[in-house]
Amino acid sequence: MSGAASNPLLGKWRIVRTDLWEADYLDMVEPAFIEFEHDGLGEFRFGCVIGGLDCHYMSAAAHFTWQGSDEMDQVRGDGIALLEDDGTLSGEISFHLGDEATFKAKKW
Repeated sequence: MSGAASNPLLGKWRIVRTDLWEADYLDMVEPAFIEFEHDGLGEFRFGCVIGGLDCHYMSAAAHFTWQGSDEMDQVRGDGIALLEDDGTLSGEISFHLGDEATFKAKKW
């Protein structure tokens, strides 16, 4: 959990775009988001996917592993999030032995 105290990624981010799924899927259940917490944990939700994060913070980035569910099936994977110069977040969420999706998010 290094670098968590003042990391600019902390808080909730609205996922606005991915390269695999359209906006209507992303927001099917609730508005899509990814959230990073001070304690090194977090979560994301989009479409029918819910994931709990275990994060390692860097100066303006986070690497995370996650586990959760996709339409009630257990899934897990990893990902990365990077703070861009324009204040947006870009990253990737990967499913173990499955899809890899890039995303863009804006501070909520």
